[in-house]
Amino acid sequence: MRSNLKFIAIATCMLISFASCNTQRKTQGSHIEIKQVNGKYSFYVNGKPFEIKGVGGSNNLALLHKSGGNSFRTWGANNGKQLLDTAKKYNLMVAMGLGMGQELHHFDYNDTAAVAVQFNRIKLVVDSLKNHPNLLCWVAGNELNLNTNDIPVNTKVYDALKDIVDYIHKTDPNHPVTTTFAGISKEHVQVALEHCPELDFLSLQVYADLERLPELVKAAGITKPYAITEFGPRGHWEGPKTEWGREIEEASGVKATAVMNRIQKGIVSDTSGLCLGGYAFIWGQKQERTPTWYGMFLKSGEAGPVVDELTRYWSGAYPENRAPQVDSLKINNKNAVDNIYLKPGAQYTAEVFTTDPNTDLLSFKWVLLKEVAERSQGGAREIEPDSIQLNIISDSESRLTFIAPKEEGEYRLFSYVFDGKGKAGYANVPFFVKK
Repeated sequence: MRSNLKFIAIATCMLISFASCNTQRKTQGSHIEIKQVNGKYSFYVNGKPFEIKGVGGSNNLALLHKSGGNSFRTWGANNGKQLLDTAKKYNLMVAMGLGMGQELHHFDYNDTAAVAVQFNRIKLVVDSLKNHPNLLCWVAGNELNLNTNDIPVNTKVYDALKDIVDYIHKTDPNHPVTTTFAGISKEHVQVALEHCPELDFLSLQVYADLERLPELVKAAGITKPYAITEFGPRGHWEGPKTEWGREIEEASGVKATAVMNRIQKGIVSDTSGLCLGGYAFIWGQKQERTPTWYGMFLKSGEAGPVVDELTRYWSGAYPENRAPQVDSLKINNKNAVDNIYLKPGAQYTAEVFTTDPNTDLLSFKWVLLKEVAERSQGGAREIEPDSIQLNIISDSESRLTFIAPKEEGEYRLFSYVFDGKGKAGYANVPFFVKK
C-alpha cells in the first residue's frame, strides 16, 4: 500500500512538473533570430524563415491580413498588449516600437534624470510584452539621428540606446533589437555603431531613395543586415516645389506606380543579401503637408491605389476591386509645376484625369484648403488646415468651374474620386491667389 502511495505521489509530482513545464513553454513566446543562409539574411520565427511583408501602422489589420501582409510596426508601445493580441488574431507579427526622445524635439540627453526615467519606462514595456508569441522584434527609438539645423546629435543619445539594447539582450534573448535612421548617412551609422555596436540589425527609412538603396547602403559601408522600416511615396522634401515654396504632391495613381517601381529596384532586385524586407508607410491616414501625402487610406476609410500595389507585391495578384487611377489635376490646363497664380474672384476650371480598372461608376468630391500654417519636422504632429467654402459655378463630375477666393494667399485644391466600393483615388494642386 505504501509503495502504491509512493508511486502515486511520484506520478503526481511528475504531472505537476510536466504541466508547469508546458505552462512555461506557452508563456515564453516565440523565438526570433536573424540568420544568414546561402548568403542571405532573414528573420527566422521558431526556426522557420519569415519574409517581412509589412506596413507601418495598426489600422484595419483584417485588411492587412487579407491583402497578404504578415507584419506591422509601431512607433511606441501604447496599447502594446492589445495590439499584439489583435495581431495574433490575424496571424501577424509585430515590430514593437520603444519610444525614445529625440533631440530634434528637444529631449535633452545630458539630463541624466530624464534619461533614467525613459530607461525605466522602456524596461517595464519589455518585461511586460517580451513573452507574447506575435512579437517579432524591438525598434528602440525612431530617427534618433535627426537634430535641428543639421547639428550632429549628442553621442549620449547612443549611449542611452546601448543601455536599452543591453537590457533587452539580457532579459529577452528571443527577440532582436534595432533602431531606425532617417536616410542613409555613413557618418550617422558609424557614430551609432561606435557607441552601440550590439544592435542586431539596422533599420533604414527612405522614400524616393529606395530605388537607390543598394548603392547607398554600399557607399555607407553597411555590413549588418537591415530592414526598411519606412518607405513609400516621394517625400515632401524630395520633390519639386512651387515658386512660393509649397511642396507638390504626386497624384495617387502616379504615386502608386512609383512606389511599386522603387520596391522592385530597392528590395526585389537587391543582391547584397543584407535586406530583411520592409514596412510601407503608412497603413492609415496622416496629415503631413497634406491629408493625403503618406496615408494609404482617406480619413473616411477608403483605400487608395498603393494598397492595391502592395497587395500584388505580397500576394502575387491585385485585389478583385481596385482603386480609381488618378493621373493628374489641372487648373485651366496648368499643372502644379507651372506655378498657378489665380486672380481674386476670377473664374477658373479644374479637371481631374482618372480611369477605373473595374469600369466602376465614379463619384467626385472637391475640397479647398488653405496651406499648412506651421510645417512639422521629422514626422511630428501637424495640424490640418481648415477647409474653405468653394464658390462653385458648375460641377460636372471630373470638371469643376469655380470662383477663386477673394482673399490673397496660398491654397490647395483637392479632388477625390470614389468607386462606391471602398476604394478611392485623389490629387491636389497648390495655387496662389494674387492681384
